[in-house]
Amino acid sequence: MSVARPTHRPTIRTILDLPGLDVRLRAGAGGLDHAIRWVAVSELEDPTPYLDGGELLLTTGLRLTDDDFAGYVQRLVDANVSGVGLGVGLTHNQVPHALIDAAEAHGLPVLEIPEPTPFIAISTAVSEFLAAAEYEAVTRTVEAQRELTRAALAPEGAAAVVARLSTALEADTVLFDPAGHLVHAAPREAAALAPELLTEVERLRERGPRSAAAFDLGERRIVMQPLAPAGRVRGFLAVGRRRPFSTPDQALLNIGVALVSLALERSIGTDTARRELRAAVFALLADGIASQQLPIAGVGWDELLAGPVRVLVADGPSADLLEVLEHVEESAPVDHWRGAVVYDEKLAVVVTAGSDDQDLLDASTTLAWGISDSVAVDALGDGLRQARRALAAAGPIGVRRFGDLARHGLVGLVDADAGRGFADGLLGPLEARDRGDLVASVRAWLAHHGQWDAAASTLGVHRHTLRYRMRRVEELLGRSLDDPDLRAELWVALAVRDRDAIH
Repeated sequence: MSVARPTHRPTIRTILDLPGLDVRLRAGAGGLDHAIRWVAVSELEDPTPYLDGGELLLTTGLRLTDDDFAGYVQRLVDANVSGVGLGVGLTHNQVPHALIDAAEAHGLPVLEIPEPTPFIAISTAVSEFLAAAEYEAVTRTVEAQRELTRAALAPEGAAAVVARLSTALEADTVLFDPAGHLVHAAPREAAALAPELLTEVERLRERGPRSAAAFDLGERRIVMQPLAPAGRVRGFLAVGRRRPFSTPDQALLNIGVALVSLALERSIGTDTARRELRAAVFALLADGIASQQLPIAGVGWDELLAGPVRVLVADGPSADLLEVLEHVEESAPVDHWRGAVVYDEKLAVVVTAGSDDQDLLDASTTLAWGISDSVAVDALGDGLRQARRALAAAGPIGVRRFGDLARHGLVGLVDADAGRGFADGLLGPLEARDRGDLVASVRAWLAHHGQWDAAASTLGVHRHTLRYRMRRVEELLGRSLDDPDLRAELWVALAVRDRDAIH
């Protein structure tokens, strides 16, 4: 018979109330509300090495006698087992009095499971409860995220998000401004916590915008985070309650922090604030927050972030970065949307994946650019990292695409200025002594893996001439070409020279 199952996590009482199992309580009535995290079956005298706590342990007592039960129960209680189910009719015809007495002494529930009731029926029932509870938690979290997003777009913004977050988490929620003054509290009585939280607010202010804190305040567990979406602290959010925060709760709290931050930025209402709001959205996307959970339309990026994108990162004079930022804001081409922000003291431009950005690159000749491959919107952080790596290899005013790094091999990862200095230092003594014969000889000798005849043939000289030149190279460098490190360094220096010749 199908039984409608409630969507809370099961307890010992839940199992007793299920029709058809015929399970009876024989000890530990005070533990009926012990939550069951899982069902374990074991006939070991000491199953505790295989338990995590919170299990309903099922056994037939195959290896247990009356003399064993006191120690057995003690071990289970120490392992935080929720209860024991003893299958009768096999090893024991009824629950032994020694087990009942030991369990009663510790308040450990003991269930008598009749022989017709298979252990799998109890495991299945608990699994159904747990699955239903998990589904309900996910559904509740998703709906709460939607409510928080709608609240962030409301005129009262931050206050609305604080109130929604308090309701969703059933927690006291307190918002402070950057100076530590109380701004909002939900429910209203939570304002009484503000004076006790000021010490932690000051500590977080000293530790910077990426800090966070979790601590106990009386019976409450408090989680506090700075609100700094664009690197500037706009306030502090504290959330506390008397029971621990689960993983879904923590995810919801993170979304709440992000949305309160965005709401604070949105409330400022100036051009600078709008830029910082976009930078905040960009930063949250780069940190892995899903685009569906952010007010993308509120910053005008709904069309831009409708599909795959590429990220361009530019570095150069601050005035030139600002000029390009204003150009993108005022004249983003309709056929391939652009969004630009100042992020980590550099300019980051997001474009649709299929766009042509040559006009943008041509118009900013004083900047160096790194360009990512196409990435999904929710992998924007990967695109940002790719663009930064390409920028590092671009040189002072060059342009480098991430996809080109692999085509340039290892040298593509070497900073242009550092690589040029390395090549000058190693090849300079050779270049200063002749018209390039020594460098050409090194190149040919390395290309032919030290084979004298093949390298000499490439150069059009006798192999004895090539041997003389290579001995001269060793003298000028003060190192032997038998050293594999020297051969590798010479190859890198020549590859840097080749890269510079291309650019």
